[in-house]
Amino acid sequence: MNILNAIFRFYVEGFRRMTLGRTLWVLVLLKLFVIFVILRLFFFRPAMQGMTIEEKQQHVAQRLGIPLDK
Repeated sequence: MNILNAIFRFYVEGFRRMTLGRTLWVLVLLKLFVIFVILRLFFFRPAMQGMTIEEKQQHVAQRLGIPLDK
C-alpha cells in the first residue's frame, strides 16, 4: 500500500508543478471533447435508429457479408 501511495503522490506533485503541460492537457481534453461530443451530435447519427432487432441483425449481417437464413 505504501508504494501505491508513493506513486499517487508522484503524479499529483508532477501535475501541480506543470506550467506548459497544463495548457497542453487542456488542449488535449478540448480536442477529445470536440471529437467525441460535437462531431457525434452533428455528423454521426445512429445508423440503425428506428429499426427492430431483426432488421438490425439483417443490416449487420449484410454489412459483414454473412447470409441469414430464415
